[in-house]
Amino acid sequence: MFVSYGEKEVSLAIVDRFYEFLRSAIVSDVVIVGGGPSGLVAGYYLAKAGKKVVVVERNNAPGGGAWSGGYMMNQLTIRAPGDEVLREMEIEVDEVQPGLFVADAQYVCASLISKAISQGVKILNLTYCEDVVLKDGVVSGVVINWSPIQYLPRPMRTLDPIVLEAKAVVDGTGHDASVVSTLEKRGLVKIVGEGAMHIVASEDRVVEKTGKVFPGLYVCGMSVSAVYGLPRMGPTFGSMYLSGRRVAELILKDLEE
Repeated sequence: MFVSYGEKEVSLAIVDRFYEFLRSAIVSDVVIVGGGPSGLVAGYYLAKAGKKVVVVERNNAPGGGAWSGGYMMNQLTIRAPGDEVLREMEIEVDEVQPGLFVADAQYVCASLISKAISQGVKILNLTYCEDVVLKDGVVSGVVINWSPIQYLPRPMRTLDPIVLEAKAVVDGTGHDASVVSTLEKRGLVKIVGEGAMHIVASEDRVVEKTGKVFPGLYVCGMSVSAVYGLPRMGPTFGSMYLSGRRVAELILKDLEE
């Protein structure tokens, strides 16, 4: 028979553990906004290096656009050398042509989430970043709120947020580059907007341009394309993984200085 805990004990266990979890996320080394492929990979490498990492994800499940693959066919592709990152994380892929790999989208997404959490990454889902903390010209954290309030009638949206402080913030929000856009509306940076699809040209440039866009703020993944006007690459994800690893390397270097 099941242990005889009832509604009260179950509810208290949920509430107590969640607020313990939230309290521990208020101050961290790195906040990553967006739990897509690049954000999860960045979180994995940062946490593996001993940094305290919080991922803010506006949807119920992390994974971003990788869950569905191309045209809702749940297979995703990876061009070499993007497979290196998955192999480092012990995620299996199948080589269908020399240097071209295919993997089950659900398997990869679930594995990235699991690997990140196993290294100590904290994920706040159903949470969105509505602004940044800006101190002395440096991004020093993010302002967050529950994602569902965005769908409430306007008179009900005036719900005060809370703040997560961090030494570095990563915009991994994809096509919207929503964290960088909070600075653009203040005239501090300029977002070009992503270009049309060109797979061969896009992935190398995404990795090359991954990095700091403003003191304290970094971009990875499709946010890089949006900020710099780079071409899209569609359902091939190698640059997402390499960009996540690259931004982690840059942040680790900067935090050591």
